[in-house]
Amino acid sequence: MDILFNDKSHVNNRIQEEANKAIQETIQSQKFIHGKYVSMFEKNFADKLGIKNCIGVGNGTDGLYSVLMMLGIGRGDEVLIPANSWISSSEAVSVTGASPVFIDNNLNYTIDINKIEDKITKYTKALLAVHQYGNPCDIDKIINICKKYDLYLIEDCADSPFSKINGKYTGTFGDAAIFSFFPEYPLGAFGDAGAVVTNDDKLAKNIRMFTNHGQSDKYEHWMEGINSRLDTIQAAVVNIKLKYIEEWNRDRIRIAKKYTQLLADVEEVEVPQVNEDSGQIFKNYIIQAENRNELKDFLYMKRIESEILYPVPLPFHQAYKHYRHRPSDFPNAYNFKDRILALPLYPGLRNEDIEMVVEEIHNFYLVQRIR
Repeated sequence: MDILFNDKSHVNNRIQEEANKAIQETIQSQKFIHGKYVSMFEKNFADKLGIKNCIGVGNGTDGLYSVLMMLGIGRGDEVLIPANSWISSSEAVSVTGASPVFIDNNLNYTIDINKIEDKITKYTKALLAVHQYGNPCDIDKIINICKKYDLYLIEDCADSPFSKINGKYTGTFGDAAIFSFFPEYPLGAFGDAGAVVTNDDKLAKNIRMFTNHGQSDKYEHWMEGINSRLDTIQAAVVNIKLKYIEEWNRDRIRIAKKYTQLLADVEEVEVPQVNEDSGQIFKNYIIQAENRNELKDFLYMKRIESEILYPVPLPFHQAYKHYRHRPSDFPNAYNFKDRILALPLYPGLRNEDIEMVVEEIHNFYLVQRIR
């Protein structure tokens, strides 16, 4: 494949020497659990975000589950989540015994604030704000809704590490936020990894215990918990990448702007609606395209990878068929499933590669118009 959807070589080659050194040091120290790089990363990540507490966890999904559990959310409760998201958003809620309540997305792919209040009931306990594709939610209005109805606000920042809202980083607005360092994400480890951040010291203490078998100290169990600790080697990797993340985010923004400029005259393609002041980092560049499936196949034949994120909205997966949702319940999310396409985007993607992608999109629609 000539142009990959997500080529991680530029990023990983940049840190290879530092990572090799840190990994070898970890092997020699034999501190694979709770090694020095875990505490080092937690401090550096919290400091960079400007937040009080960071707890490294095994993955972002565990992080979300742990936050929900330590906020006391469980059977009989409801949590509001966007209809178009990765299933971690809903499954973490369901595993606690609570029910996910799906809300349609807006045209920027985040939760539609105009439809939130209609879904709030006496059972609603929290709202999960997913900063989808690196695009920040309308957080100020979400905060006002959460205050009005006394709801917990949890941010999902897997796609948005160091995206900004009015100069402040995503993940610093809610009661807690989760980050995933899955290799495909902007701040990616070499395997599964994640973190929870919060300004609430008590919540941080409880999450740290819960994710370590409920221990405050070794063999001192205050609760039944889970085993979800940030691996020392993965902590070392993301700690190194932390030094370069904002540079790589700027490159993502460069690439997105180039796409938007070159696609402006393709009437069959709708480019992202971007607020220049939003601080969106573009984990993905999502277009809405006519004849999306045929376009994807055409690009593949031209040795260009693209992805459909996400092909099925959460309410329409088999896992949630018991809710009996209809397409009319989530018109935007349902419409996205046949139109959205993620184009190649990663730090180091060259301008000539972007131009090649867009040229082939032009070529595809030129043939379509002739037919």
